[in-house]
Amino acid sequence: MDKQPTSRSCFLCGRENDIGLKMTWYNDYEAQQVFSELIVPSGFNGYPGVVHGGIVAALLDETSGRAVMLNGEHDGLFITTKLEVKYHLPTPTGQVLRVVGWVVKQNSRFAHVGAEIRLSDGTVTARCTASVARPPRKFFEITNWTNEEEHWRVDE
Repeated sequence: MDKQPTSRSCFLCGRENDIGLKMTWYNDYEAQQVFSELIVPSGFNGYPGVVHGGIVAALLDETSGRAVMLNGEHDGLFITTKLEVKYHLPTPTGQVLRVVGWVVKQNSRFAHVGAEIRLSDGTVTARCTASVARPPRKFFEITNWTNEEEHWRVDE
């Protein structure tokens, strides 16, 4: 299993983001999935003991989108154009969660992807389907990605 790259400032994976979750994703080539394990601290709750729904959506969004990097093309970034989340059960804070993502269908410009959050016993708390697309060149100018790109890497 290979590690996927992370950035320095991203809310979910940013190595230097003091308020971020500092997640790491791995490629599981046999299962054709990406995954990450984390414990969401209580400061990211909505109700006490329950991960805020927006944080749940962010976990699913990032993980499903990262599934397009299963082919090892870490610079082939996509952006989300549509995200549909279904909340099955409250997702607890303070417990190990496994977030898994996969590609349903992909071509060179677009992909349909999915992801789910699982408790340690395999129970699914939330699931998403998403559409992602290669961003236009203008996106990289607007986001100043060229200055950040050197920090997009796999840390050992």
